[in-house]
Amino acid sequence: MRIVIPLFDHFTALDAVGPYQVLSEIPGAEVLFAAAQRGPVRSDTGTLAIVADASLQEVDNCEVLVVPGGPGTRRATTDETLIGWVRQVHTTTQWTTSVCTGALVLAAAGLLQGLEATTHWAAVDELEAFGARYTTRRVVTEGKIVTAAGVSAGIDMALTLAAHIAGDQVAEAIQLMIEYDPQPPFDNGSVAKSKPETITLSRSLLVKRSAAS
Repeated sequence: MRIVIPLFDHFTALDAVGPYQVLSEIPGAEVLFAAAQRGPVRSDTGTLAIVADASLQEVDNCEVLVVPGGPGTRRATTDETLIGWVRQVHTTTQWTTSVCTGALVLAAAGLLQGLEATTHWAAVDELEAFGARYTTRRVVTEGKIVTAAGVSAGIDMALTLAAHIAGDQVAEAIQLMIEYDPQPPFDNGSVAKSKPETITLSRSLLVKRSAAS
């Protein structure tokens, strides 16, 4: 099973690496990072890069597509080469998925029109402007399309996908293998749980990250 994760400048590392860690453990899985051209692609911090071992031109099909998000997705939604590639590869997939604002890329390709989908809470208006119907659910499955909410939700999405592909027992074994048993120090992982001043601060941090990218 070929799993392809396309990279673009200023993607968010955990959006790609979280699903990679889970999906690479599925028996028979081959995970491939691809980009406009082979070589390192910088994440949104500018200090971390992942090497793409294939160019988009070299990949014309896969069983699973995982599109990460990050500040770079805003530019990616107008990249006709990437959007056209996503649209074409989607015709070959068993599963087409996104993490965080990666949903904007799927939406720009016309894949989420009229569908329920999720994304990072700060990108809801952008998602709906593309014709998707936003929901606060952490992982949303619509046919063969699976979208995940912000960043860390990619791990949940990948475990959900692992269960669809290889069964609950394998997915549970992978969860135990990576000891994914979240016990965060703060119960503040969604807008619904957050104080107004926390939301304001979080938005300002997002703006700084986007400006730096």
